[in-house]
Amino acid sequence: MSVYSMTGYASVVASVPDHVSENTEDSDTPAVSRKGAGGSVGAELRSVNSRFLDLSFKLPDEFRALEPAFRDILMATFKRGKIELRLAAQRSTDTAWPQPQPDQLHTLARMEGMVQNWLPKAGALSVNEVLNWCRNATPAVKLDEAALEAVRQCVDAMKEARAVEGQRMVAVLKDRLKGLRELAAQAEPLVPQAVLRQQERFLQRYQDALQAVGGSVTPEAAQERALAEAAAYALRIDVDEEVQRLKAHLDEIERLIKKGGEVGKRLDFLIQELHREANTLGSKAAALELTQISVGMKVLIEQMREQVQNIE
Repeated sequence: MSVYSMTGYASVVASVPDHVSENTEDSDTPAVSRKGAGGSVGAELRSVNSRFLDLSFKLPDEFRALEPAFRDILMATFKRGKIELRLAAQRSTDTAWPQPQPDQLHTLARMEGMVQNWLPKAGALSVNEVLNWCRNATPAVKLDEAALEAVRQCVDAMKEARAVEGQRMVAVLKDRLKGLRELAAQAEPLVPQAVLRQQERFLQRYQDALQAVGGSVTPEAAQERALAEAAAYALRIDVDEEVQRLKAHLDEIERLIKKGGEVGKRLDFLIQELHREANTLGSKAAALELTQISVGMKVLIEQMREQVQNIE
């Protein structure tokens, strides 16, 4: 399963072809097929990151009744993100004159003759008036199905766009995971080396103290005390537990991004845990090398956090 980004954009247009309807207005006139206007619906989806799923709609009034259906379509696919849906309708009659049909002209001529019989001074209809009447008489096409289809197609396009962006973020995360593992491997041998150096310093310090006091303390007692202090020092600076926990968190992050799906919140929690372990390692640092490793880890973890905050 893919890892999905919460950011993305998609737009599609779904069209309704011109349709044919039968004349039933005048029983004296034979049934004649007449072509009705088609139309199209444009759908646009924009998405940014959010802790939860936050939907907003910018719809023409004619589609307000479909908002619950649009909401169901979006909620069935997306689980997190601030998503805005915009729709725009366009009908063929909005930009083109209709083709007058014979039955329309027959009906209009009959009505004109009736009016002129009653009102002899009434003027004849102009071509513009006839075309306007035909346009208004053309049945308006319902675009509800086109709107639903446009939203479905737009959701599919958005899902694909978010998956592509998600794969890019996974590549970044894997690269940072590799860097953190390398730093953890560098940190492990540094602690025994630091303990050994400190033990040597303790022994030298007690030897200098023995010479200063003229031998009132036996060399065996001084060495025993130096080794005891070195052992206590080793416990204070031991970061093996932190390194092992950090490795376990890295393994879990790798497992989650391989699994895919809705892993954003879990990854965000693990990033916090990684940061905690890196801080502890830095506070226990007994050598400049460990401090540098801790700083390097924090940089990589922060870069991972920026990516994880956009994962669904």
